[in-house]
Amino acid sequence: MKMKFHNLAWAASSVIALLCAFPVQADDQLRMDSKQAMSDFVSADPGLQKFVDSSAGHAIFPSVGKGGFIVGGARGKGLVFEKNNIIGQATMTQASVGAQVGGQTFAQLILFETPAALNDFKSGKFEMSAEVSAVVVKSGASSAANYKNGVAVFTLPKTGAMLQASVGGQKFKFEPENLAPTGR
Repeated sequence: MKMKFHNLAWAASSVIALLCAFPVQADDQLRMDSKQAMSDFVSADPGLQKFVDSSAGHAIFPSVGKGGFIVGGARGKGLVFEKNNIIGQATMTQASVGAQVGGQTFAQLILFETPAALNDFKSGKFEMSAEVSAVVVKSGASSAANYKNGVAVFTLPKTGAMLQASVGGQKFKFEPENLAPTGR
């Protein structure tokens, strides 16, 4: 029993070290990467643009790193939009225990159906529950997608492979965009 706990603790600390190794992106780089990720999403499924345009807002995470071996985790930084205006940045973290092995990076797009769903996200009352699943974007995927609890989640694999693909347990921290003084 002591050996299993030791192995589990070692695996957990390894995953935490891996997640801390992902660099925090500078604002300009994050903006360019987010714009490219949105272009990649729409390129993979052109119907997704209509879904985005009709939403109250969205969060896009251009590069989420995920890894695990029994104990796993994920982390990514992204931008939050209300309609087409950037309103802030968000950090996503996820920890998981269970049947999983591997590592991958992917882009994630969260669409908010209503202003209330977006406000829950901004106020920190939002956590991805186990019943929310992500739609892997490919041509036509958005036509079958639906909102669940006010959100729709899309992912676009980038590199790696992982034998676990849930979004349940994701937590988010929202930081409002610093507005420049208007000089009035």
